[in-house]
Amino acid sequence: MFVFLALPALLAIPVWVIAVVVKFISVALPGRRADWSLDLVRWCAVMAAAAAVGLYVLGLGAVQLSEHESQSGVSSSPAPSCRDAVDDSTLQHLVGRRTSYVPLRFDCVLDDGTTYPSSSGYAWLNGLTAAFGVTAGALVVTAGFVTERRARRAHTERAGV
Repeated sequence: MFVFLALPALLAIPVWVIAVVVKFISVALPGRRADWSLDLVRWCAVMAAAAAVGLYVLGLGAVQLSEHESQSGVSSSPAPSCRDAVDDSTLQHLVGRRTSYVPLRFDCVLDDGTTYPSSSGYAWLNGLTAAFGVTAGALVVTAGFVTERRARRAHTERAGV
C-alpha cells in the first residue's frame, strides 16, 4: 500500500522544492508586510513537516517494495536487495531478512545471526526525516514564542499609553 503512496510523494518533491525557492525569493524582494516573519516561521514549519512526512512515506514505500520483492517471484530468495548489496561469498551465508518501519530499514540476516543493511539509503532517509521533524518542531516552538512576545509587547504598549 505504501508503495502506491510513495509515487505521489516522489512527484510532490519537485513541487515542494519549487515552493520553497519561490518563498525564499519572495522574502528577499522588497514590499513585505510588517508581520511577515511570523508567517514565514509558520510556513517553514509546515514545509519542514511536509518534507518529513514525504520522506517517511518514500521510505515506507521502499521498505515495502523490498519486502514484496523478497516474498514473490522465482528469484525471490535470497532477497534481491540483499543480493545486490554483497559479493557472492557472503551470499552463501544469507539466510533471511528483517524489516522495520520505525526506523526504516531492510536488513539481511546471515547464518551466524549478524545483519547488514541492504542499502545505505535507509540511513539517509531516517536521518533526513528526523532532521526535518526536529526542525518543524523547533519552528513551531519558535512561532509560539514570537506570538507570545508580540502579545506581551502589545499588552505593555496598551498599558503604557
